[in-house]
Amino acid sequence: MKHASETPGTKPARSGIHIGLWVAQVFLGFGFGGAGVMKLVTPYADLVAQQAWAQHTPAALVMLIGVVELAGAVGVILPAATRIRPLLTPLAAAGFVAIMVPAGVLHAVLGEPPIANVVLGALAGFVAWGRFKKAPIPAR
Repeated sequence: MKHASETPGTKPARSGIHIGLWVAQVFLGFGFGGAGVMKLVTPYADLVAQQAWAQHTPAALVMLIGVVELAGAVGVILPAATRIRPLLTPLAAAGFVAIMVPAGVLHAVLGEPPIANVVLGALAGFVAWGRFKKAPIPAR
């Protein structure tokens, strides 16, 4: 019997890596999903009052970031869970890495430590690497 994450020509993924990747995917999905919804439903004036970065970001860009975060949250979980186009999962994770780079730079420029951006970017990088190379999920 083949392991669920075994693809032709590869060895089965270690269950610890597979579980770790799923934990990271769920964390990223809920984290970015919540952040995306917050950016989409919170009035721009309230965001500006609550978060320093929003003062330096046009309202349309804040909305776009919210849409991208929400789409990425779905993409980091749903394709892998359904095994329909599972390649979208590491692509979504790589997209999160790409989002965290400018976000971290902005926070650093504003004098805020970009610790959350570094941690989330590293976690997303782990998922991208893991689902591309170490434990890819085969399509149906």
